Amino acid sequence: LFFSMNAQTSIYDIDINNISGQSINLSDFKGKYVLFVNVASQCGFTYQYKDLQKLQDMYKNLVVIGVPCNQFGSQEPGTNDQIQAFCSDNYNITFIMTEKINVKGNDQHMLYKWLTSKDLNGVKNSSVKWNFQKYLVDRNGNLINYFYSTTNPMSEKITSLIRK
Repeated sequence: LFFSMNAQTSIYDIDINNISGQSINLSDFKGKYVLFVNVASQCGFTYQYKDLQKLQDMYKNLVVIGVPCNQFGSQEPGTNDQIQAFCSDNYNITFIMTEKINVKGNDQHMLYKWLTSKDLNGVKNSSVKWNFQKYLVDRNGNLINYFYSTTNPMSEKITSLIRK
């Protein structure tokens, strides 16, 4: 797909399925902040699941969406069912989890094309460096910023933006 600079794509038009295979309608989240995080069950940052859940519980104006990906150190080798069980059993995750996708490379999912391409998001280019990189989208579907894995979900860098 080709989009010109003037024809900025809306994140709300992107199709992605949840971890159970049902379509997620991103436009359901208009009016809320959305934090997209590429997640992995066997990563040194996996403990951040706990704080992602805490963030979701604390801020009613926020939707956290975990996006399983196996592109960094093969740290998410499981099936969607195994990932779901891991998150439920170990972290009591109630936030939305998507199907496992690619967040970079030739098979990059459209969601991550949008998140990482200024031509699509209208704000900035980026590349996903590792698991648990976070992308924050505002209540109107605009990219605010992204945060590397080392930024904890409960960090002031993130919470100060969603308290507004």
